[in-house]
Amino acid sequence: MTSTTTIMSNTSSTSGTSGTSDMSGTSSTSPTSPTPLPSPAPPASSAQPPTSTSPTSTSPGPATPADWSALVSAALLGTERRSPPVAMRPGQGGAAALLDAAAVSTVRRRAALRPAPAGERPAPAPADPRPPLPPAARRRLSLLLADRGGAGGSNRRGTAPDLTELLPQWLAAADGYGYRAPEALLPELLDAARARTDLRPAALALAGPRALWLARLNDEWKFALRGIGGPAGFPLGDGPEGVRQQWEEGLFAERVALLTALRRHDPPAGLALLAATWSTERAEDRLMFLDSLREDLSAADEPFLERALSDRSRNVRATAAEFLSTLPASAFAARMAERAHTCIGLDRTSGSTRIAVEAPHECDAAMQRDGVAPKPPSGRGERSWWLGQLVEATPLDSWRERFGGREPAAIVALPVADDWRTELHDGWCRAAVRQQSADWARALLGAPGAPPQAAEVSPAGSSRDLTKLLAVLPADERARWVAEFIAAHGLSDAFRMLGVCAVPWAEPLGRAVVDALDIARDAGSYPWSFSGVMGLAERCLDPAAADRLDMLTAVTDEPEGASPGSGGYWSEAFQRLVGTLRLRATMRAELTPPPGLTPPPAAPAPAGETGEAGETGRRTP
Repeated sequence: MTSTTTIMSNTSSTSGTSGTSDMSGTSSTSPTSPTPLPSPAPPASSAQPPTSTSPTSTSPGPATPADWSALVSAALLGTERRSPPVAMRPGQGGAAALLDAAAVSTVRRRAALRPAPAGERPAPAPADPRPPLPPAARRRLSLLLADRGGAGGSNRRGTAPDLTELLPQWLAAADGYGYRAPEALLPELLDAARARTDLRPAALALAGPRALWLARLNDEWKFALRGIGGPAGFPLGDGPEGVRQQWEEGLFAERVALLTALRRHDPPAGLALLAATWSTERAEDRLMFLDSLREDLSAADEPFLERALSDRSRNVRATAAEFLSTLPASAFAARMAERAHTCIGLDRTSGSTRIAVEAPHECDAAMQRDGVAPKPPSGRGERSWWLGQLVEATPLDSWRERFGGREPAAIVALPVADDWRTELHDGWCRAAVRQQSADWARALLGAPGAPPQAAEVSPAGSSRDLTKLLAVLPADERARWVAEFIAAHGLSDAFRMLGVCAVPWAEPLGRAVVDALDIARDAGSYPWSFSGVMGLAERCLDPAAADRLDMLTAVTDEPEGASPGSGGYWSEAFQRLVGTLRLRATMRAELTPPPGLTPPPAAPAPAGETGEAGETGRRTP
């Protein structure tokens, strides 16, 4: 029995290594594997003629695929305990019959393999006519992608630059020059974009049309189907019929990308495409499709958005109301202004001019249809909640007429009766951000040198509101405001403000940050408490500032009462800052376009799209 089991095991093992699978019946073939042959048949003279009633036969009976498990069971238990499920020749032992049947079954299983039908060959990848990266820049991208899994973070030690934080702006710069990504690095680039959403806009733009082609072949890269940036864009099919076919037959992510691309190319056509199937779409899909209209909104979209106010989905209704509030000439804006003006006006009865507020006493059906949520969040009063929503959705220009032609700064300076000031200014802050009104943002921000907790500076009582208002201002004005704020208050309250400033930082802002860091070092402050600002400086300071920062890399004497070892920590941090700035300068030089390729005009975008500079949008290293 032992011999039979061992030999059977060897036969099965040989089959497995040569391509035959386990007992499940699946198999594959290998041209180099040895093929077991059946045992030689005995001489014809000694063979007995088979009979239908005899328990034995002159040759092994055919083994079907279903017999394989029975053969294995007999081999494991032993032929003395379980008779092999085969016919035996006269005088042949059970073990020999079992092995003969196993050999025949093995060959038969191999021969019975049917190859799977060939799949349809993928269409070739589309051509990308953009110029390739210069050789040095290609090597740099390879290094940046290889290092993306390394340890990062603002609390790291050492003087080496953090390459993971430089990848976003390198990608944006390469895309700004109009380069295409190397074909061999596309998988790594898409993997990096899958892991970090902040990389996706610039990474997909650099990858171009081949990213879309690869995304259809790999489910892990499906995110690329939701939108391809850059000049390649999303293919819009072969005319209107091709676009409609893509819209009706495409995957959801492809449809979102198609609608977004069509809105950029032809806004009315994109709206018509969405309107044609709007009533048949799922609620969550309608919300995503509606969000695709966010850019390039115009008065032509108003009828569709008005219909969306009656949608079954609360989120769809709220989004439609938000979009309509950005169209100051819309009927929706007029309705909201009428409601808000009924609640808010000038009061001259007290001897001085002030703003009087009478918040709504109910949230009627018409208000709810226009997107006013009736139930306030926990800890918020109903009337103040309704008032804030009305003010937020009212066109800001309408307040000038309401307050006798006053400018925004004069309106904001007016006293507000009955402690309604915070609620009113909160609503104006949100309206200024939604309507992108620089005049109102400037008025609500106030003077940067004022105390940071004063109502004139932070009407909503949080630095988050400041950053949103700052993002509305022009880039140069934003940088000046933050520089003056840092000079007056230091870096403690400025981190989020720095995150919405254009990269590289303008000279006044960069100088203010470096001066504040130098003051903190001389005071013996904990250097790691400024590690977040130092990390921003590595990514956002102008690389030209590296030379004048060299003097700060030396280890200084620690003042009395300083944190132990702070001098060494500060020296290390400034060495890393200088090294990173010089690396960014090298990266910029490596991206220098070849002769004949003119780079686009430098127009760095605000860095605050994610609240942290250097991580999204177009930026230069």
